[in-house]
Amino acid sequence: MKSFKVNMKKTNKIIVTMLLACYLLPAHAQKDSIKVIDLNEVIVTGQYKPQTLKKSVYQVKVINNERIQQSGATNVQQVLNNQIGFRFSSDNTLGTSDVQLMGMSGRNVKILLDGMPMVDRGDTRESLNQVDVNSIERIEIVEGPMSVSYGSDALAGVINIITKKTTMDNLSVSAKVQEETAGTEYHPFSYKGVHHQNININYKKNNWGFTAGGTHNDFNGFGGDEYGRGKAWRPKEQWLGNARIGYDKGPLNAYYRIDVLDETITNRSPINYSNYKAIDQRYFTDRITQQLQGSYSFNNKLQLATLLGYTNYKRQTKTTRHDFEKDTDELTTGDGEQDIAKFNSLVFRTTVQYQLSSKISLQPGIDINSEKASGQRILGTPVITDYAAFVSAEIKPTDKINIRPGLRFIKNSEYDAPPVIPSINSKISLSKQLDLRLAYAYGFRSPALRELYFEFIDANHNIVGNPNLKAETSNSFNGSLNWMAVPKNNINYSVSLGGFYNQFTNQIDFALSSPTSNQYTYFNVNNTKTAGATLENKFSRKNLDASLGFSYIGISRQLFDEKDYVKETDQDFFWSPELSAGIMYNLPVLKTKLNVFYKLTGQRPQLVTGKNASNQAILTVSETDAFHLADFISSTQINKYISFSLGVKNIFDVTNVNNSAPDNGSIHNTGASIAVGYGRSYFAGLSFQWNKK
Repeated sequence: MKSFKVNMKKTNKIIVTMLLACYLLPAHAQKDSIKVIDLNEVIVTGQYKPQTLKKSVYQVKVINNERIQQSGATNVQQVLNNQIGFRFSSDNTLGTSDVQLMGMSGRNVKILLDGMPMVDRGDTRESLNQVDVNSIERIEIVEGPMSVSYGSDALAGVINIITKKTTMDNLSVSAKVQEETAGTEYHPFSYKGVHHQNININYKKNNWGFTAGGTHNDFNGFGGDEYGRGKAWRPKEQWLGNARIGYDKGPLNAYYRIDVLDETITNRSPINYSNYKAIDQRYFTDRITQQLQGSYSFNNKLQLATLLGYTNYKRQTKTTRHDFEKDTDELTTGDGEQDIAKFNSLVFRTTVQYQLSSKISLQPGIDINSEKASGQRILGTPVITDYAAFVSAEIKPTDKINIRPGLRFIKNSEYDAPPVIPSINSKISLSKQLDLRLAYAYGFRSPALRELYFEFIDANHNIVGNPNLKAETSNSFNGSLNWMAVPKNNINYSVSLGGFYNQFTNQIDFALSSPTSNQYTYFNVNNTKTAGATLENKFSRKNLDASLGFSYIGISRQLFDEKDYVKETDQDFFWSPELSAGIMYNLPVLKTKLNVFYKLTGQRPQLVTGKNASNQAILTVSETDAFHLADFISSTQINKYISFSLGVKNIFDVTNVNNSAPDNGSIHNTGASIAVGYGRSYFAGLSFQWNKK
């Protein structure tokens, strides 16, 4: 497999080129561009009621529908991959991936679907790629603790996936087919490569609206031998469906939505030519997510909003031994080779928004979350229920100052939760163009069912749960300055400078059960600190949109039981840079849009546990090499109904990057490289849109 290591001279040339492009290309721009700078865009995450980005007390990022469409993405990870602060890691053994936000792992990131928490079986946020990307209207990202509003898991931030809704009386049908290579591997419409098909129907009449859609994703994996076995990237097939029916009249807005997933990940091991047998392992995931949401406006000062949601999640592992001479299959009997894990989640949330005066508003609420698990790898049939009441206020002593204090009161059935979670956010308008946001939040994350009771033992993993875990807590500070220039000569420019500092206590992480053991379990092992700064620029002029962002993030990790390890470094913080840029150019004469997205992920050092050649437990520095990712996409409107897109992803042909973590004792047995992609790929897509008013 191929490794990619950044040449710094090449890196500097690319960075300079992107900087020049962002600032020099406007001289050649024309008319009718869709502007990237839209501070009047309406958001809902963490808000009392829908309001604009500029007025929000939180620092919120929005990825709108056009940006999603122009990316050529077939999953949410591809949409987020070139955003500042986001990093993804893949577990190719299981065919899953995880997200990191601002230096924190996915277990500290809350994933919401229309405000409803998503359920994950394991330690990763695989649910992020189990949402139909074609059903997404926009993605709202709030960085920093949101524990007062959204409870556990929201220490690093919230990713809220907002789905499409029918707003006008009409009937519309859309369909899409996209074909993509996996590196150099491809076969039309099936077998090798990436194959994507989608269809959606939307209908609205008077006060009733209905949407339904379905998507089929078929990825045949990447690499492997001549028989298609032993692939480095596991084949994955997904069937996704969704339907929504809603009623909207006057003060009442209510809807029911269902999302269904059927996913199969396949791992075919190489043939053992001594007996002509081979192991086939399949992971079957079924997810049904249902939600009923409603809001009622009694008057201009009093509104009620309620959410009731239920998720039924099942993942089955089936392992067989195939005999090629007899063409037969038999079930194997190894640890974890036959398994069914079930997770059910019930969510109830209700809030009241009340405006006492033009200067003071209140939002009290109740939030109840209950999770149940069962399966061969689950100890018993545990149930965790989290009861919470919260209240926040929005205080505007002047037109230029907005202060939002908040408290959350918690009672949990299984662990001692912090009795009160406080937060305070503020927004100060220093001028018409310049806004300052400052915030403090006390965050918490409760131990998840998987960390308390889940056992995960197979050829690549040896992890057991720990029912004695404590909740993680954090103290977090963040601030940002946002400036937008006065539009002049069709030129728009904005810049955002942000910084954060987080201190985590009782952080839950993997550690060896004992220095002489090969088994890992969950412990409250760490006191962790993260700090960082981000700088983001957005520019638009006529037909040109450009963005340029930079971040520098550091992580300090201190284990409680460091005396049991041989420590190989005295360094405290480990820092890593990122650079992201995007250029979108519109050619009205050709009805074509050109897009270039680029991201440099800098070298990432981190403190890890492992074993040395003498079988001693050690604390050492692991370094993951830097790498570049870049995509080029073009889309053309052929006629009133049909558009065509084509492009190249992963232009720099990155597959694996070097990782210096000790191979002996590594929890996932990842070896000396980390999977990033399956090489440079090419795609072409055809979209159809029909509307009848």
